[in-house]
Amino acid sequence: MTLPKFIITMDGHLRMGMVNQHKDLLKPGDQCIGGGYYYIDYTSNRIILDRSSYDFGKPKWHLIDTLVVPDAYRGMRIVYCYDDNYHDDFDASEELQIVFTNK
Repeated sequence: MTLPKFIITMDGHLRMGMVNQHKDLLKPGDQCIGGGYYYIDYTSNRIILDRSSYDFGKPKWHLIDTLVVPDAYRGMRIVYCYDDNYHDDFDASEELQIVFTNK
C-alpha cells in the first residue's frame, strides 16, 4: 500500500512521494538520515512531516544546514512534529537554509 512518505538525505534533499517503502525514495548514491510521513495543510500553507521511517528512523536534522526542497513547495512552511512529549516541533523553514530546486 502506498502512503505519503518522505526521507532526508545526507546532502540535505527532502524527497517526498507516494511509495510502499521509504527506500523507494532513494536515488543511487544517497545516504538517508531519516524519514517519516507527510501531509500538506493547505489552510496554514505548511508541509507537516511526522513520525519516523521503520528503516531509517527519525530525521537527524542536526546533520544538515541546508534543506533542498522541490520547487513545487516554494512558499510553504516545513515543520517536523515529534510524536513524543520531549521535543518541540522542528520548524525546518526557520532553523535551516531552504534551497528550492526544479530537479
